[in-house]
Amino acid sequence: MANIFLIGATGGVGSRLIPKLIERGHILTGLHRKPEQADALRAAGVTPAPGDIMDLSTDELEMMLQGSDLAVFSAGAAGSGWDRTTAIDGDGPIKLIDAARKTGVKRIYLVSVFPDAGRKRDTSEGFEHYMEEKKRADAALAESGLEYVIIRPGTLQTAEGDGRVRAGHAIPYGNVARGNVAAFIAELIDSPDINREIFELTDGDVPAGDAVSALRRS
Repeated sequence: MANIFLIGATGGVGSRLIPKLIERGHILTGLHRKPEQADALRAAGVTPAPGDIMDLSTDELEMMLQGSDLAVFSAGAAGSGWDRTTAIDGDGPIKLIDAARKTGVKRIYLVSVFPDAGRKRDTSEGFEHYMEEKKRADAALAESGLEYVIIRPGTLQTAEGDGRVRAGHAIPYGNVARGNVAAFIAELIDSPDINREIFELTDGDVPAGDAVSALRRS
């Protein structure tokens, strides 16, 4: 059982991750922007933590992280603008890293992006900026000295999924249901021996638990 702080608790991946972690006996605190989201989080078994990752200072985030064992960052700007992409996808994880160092949170699970995303279509400057910010956050976490796992999903689909995935350090690009991303993260959290790794993830044929077991280094 772990005390987990979830940034992105009301998002497509985070909202699907919550019941999977609660079922496993973990204790969750979830960051949320809108006051009306608090009741839904409480009903799901999560302690609400009001705040916007864009506006929170490192010191404020540090106070929220007190007592947490690990953190999950699954928030994203979702194409809502250049400045928001910088603040959420780039600066957000870096704030979390700094706050984690100060509070003793030793491990972060970061939802990033598959490096091949969008390469078969014309991309905008905003999309390229998004990719740059994701990579900036990945690099900061990898260099942080903290324990971490970075998850790089393919194109996210609004679906629960069937719990079957393909995962590895380098795999062919593809789609992945948000529910399958959540299932994969839940299995990773319950496999703490998997550490300081970066995994690509798509839908596949292997149950998430088996996929995670196969990623253990011998």
